[in-house]
Amino acid sequence: MKNIIRISFRNLLRSGRRTLLTASLITIGVMFVLIYAALSGSFKAYMVSQVTDSMLGHIQIHKKGYIASVDNLPLDKNLNHKQIDMIKEYLDTNPYIQSYTFRLKLGAMFSNYTSSTSVRLNGIDPQNETKTLPLFSTRIKDEDVKSLKEGSIIVPELITKGMQVKTGDTIVLVATNQSGSVNGLNFKVTGNIEPISGPGGRDGYIHIKDVKKLLRIKGTEVSEVVIRLHDVKNLKKAMQLLEPLTKLTNKKDKPVFEIHTWEKLSPFYNIVKMLDLMDISIKIILISIVLISVLNVMVMSVYERIKEIGTIAAMGTTPSTITKLFLTEGLMLGIFGTVLGSILSYIIVFIINAVGISFSFGRQDDLILNPTLQSGEVLIVGIIVIIISLIASISPAMKAARLNPVDALRQN
Repeated sequence: MKNIIRISFRNLLRSGRRTLLTASLITIGVMFVLIYAALSGSFKAYMVSQVTDSMLGHIQIHKKGYIASVDNLPLDKNLNHKQIDMIKEYLDTNPYIQSYTFRLKLGAMFSNYTSSTSVRLNGIDPQNETKTLPLFSTRIKDEDVKSLKEGSIIVPELITKGMQVKTGDTIVLVATNQSGSVNGLNFKVTGNIEPISGPGGRDGYIHIKDVKKLLRIKGTEVSEVVIRLHDVKNLKKAMQLLEPLTKLTNKKDKPVFEIHTWEKLSPFYNIVKMLDLMDISIKIILISIVLISVLNVMVMSVYERIKEIGTIAAMGTTPSTITKLFLTEGLMLGIFGTVLGSILSYIIVFIINAVGISFSFGRQDDLILNPTLQSGEVLIVGIIVIIISLIASISPAMKAARLNPVDALRQN
């Protein structure tokens, strides 16, 4: 085997220019895929964190049927205190859960005394909301959500612009509770919040105690439970431990709860899937580059060395040995291109991180992409390239092995 490797390496050096060109194409293909994977991975991680850490959380629990009618913000599908206690038992014993918070949602009329409009509101506990959604405050102007007090409101940015409401103004919220009773309360505007696409992207926020006052709720009710995990990679494991909740039934033998991940609730997940699809497409392009490059160089190598192949065959070299020679050459090209491409990719990613690629998102400026090369991604790309290099060498190698020594020696 050592002799085969040595001879194959010598043969590659003999056609140095073509070998260098082929190896360069493979190297560039590997670099392109790995650098794209690093950049897209960083962007996906950022997008997921923006959605989960500023609005949705990783998992949400509702009463069965709430999500189907969420546009109407139904008050008859709130969770009562017994159901909340049942949920808390599962959450407090789930090792993957870092924190959770309760929200009480409603629809109301928003008035600045001269005009009015409808508004969606979330009643929150500021402390728990901050723990569960660490990036929530980045969407808010003129207010830290931790300091949200009773009697104050964070207004959606669209309403502040459309109705010319500014921080410090007093507004009126009018809401109808489940029994049909109408109530109104004054609130002081303490900030406005920028919108994000998806459910909850245009909502205002008030203290959960104010919602109870506005709706005249005496007991304990919440519309949804928002959950944050220690690591979003454990999403499936956390959902498996929460699955028994979905099997609990009421007296009518119907499910009591429904549980949804952020993937089901956010349209941003479609962008993530699109990036994954592009990742697959780029890998296919890489496979095509490697396949064509290696196939071309190996076919040319067979035609240029027909007499040489005939000579070694006449000397008693077996067809299997000739096949191994050409397969080894293709394998070496793949390995060399993969190793060099991986090394250069790490260097380029390091330079990108050192220089920094900044961009803006909403109110957040000078955000930096931090691409990282995952060892698993490098390994997968490397294996793909090496296998394709080997496959591309099979046909030329078999052609060389099948050459008749007499006919090969007659070639001019």
